[in-house]
Amino acid sequence: MAESDYESVLCVKPEVHVYRIPPRATNRGYRAADWKLDQPDWTGRLRITAKGNTAYIKLEDRNSGELFAQSPVDQFPGIAVESVVDSSRYFVIRIEDGNGRRAFIGIGFVDRGDAFDFNVGLQDHFKWVKQQDELAKQAQNPDSGPKLDLGFKDGQTIKLNIGNALKKENVSAKPRQPGSGIGLLPPPPGAKVSTLLPPPGSHSVQDPVIPQPVKPATPELLGDFFAPSLPPQASHAAPTDLWGEFATAPSSTSNQVTQNANWVQF
Repeated sequence: MAESDYESVLCVKPEVHVYRIPPRATNRGYRAADWKLDQPDWTGRLRITAKGNTAYIKLEDRNSGELFAQSPVDQFPGIAVESVVDSSRYFVIRIEDGNGRRAFIGIGFVDRGDAFDFNVGLQDHFKWVKQQDELAKQAQNPDSGPKLDLGFKDGQTIKLNIGNALKKENVSAKPRQPGSGIGLLPPPPGAKVSTLLPPPGSHSVQDPVIPQPVKPATPELLGDFFAPSLPPQASHAAPTDLWGEFATAPSSTSNQVTQNANWVQF
């Protein structure tokens, strides 16, 4: 089956009104105001189909689908479909009965969006037809398009700067000097190089810290820390208070505690 035998549906609108229109009086176009818009002659369904390069506007019964009229469209915009000059919802189409008879009738949509879809459906189909024609022409004449000539003309020369490339390679291959830092520039001639001095009291690695000998503790420095402890009191004289009465404590004991406290403060 050839590709032209397929019939595709481009647009379907469930409600469209059909009007008998008077002959056009002038060349300015049709006017929907001259029709009896409140008394349509027929109401049904509109369907746009495509078979090959030709589109067909079909007016069908909404219930049974019986064909009421058909308008073949081979060009858009063209004489087969015309818009009225005073509204975007009404069009004039040329219908044919298949026996060579033709007539012009008016159609109208209640919704403005349906009229927009009707118009766009026809535009998209014939835009596709135009693209197919261009592709067919290119396939028949593949060498007809302009060619890009990249060859040299007579006497035309070209200059290549190879020396600069060699200099860059030599610079990049130059060995680094030992001790040179990455990304650090040497100081300018005559500039003073600042040196960081260690803070007072610090020692360098070459001058290690020698620990000083620790002097042994003398009895005078320790005081009475190693003084003999007091003999325990007799068990029969132990007071009921574990800490004892501070006011009745012997003077020697208080002096020793005072000396020990002074040594601790030292």
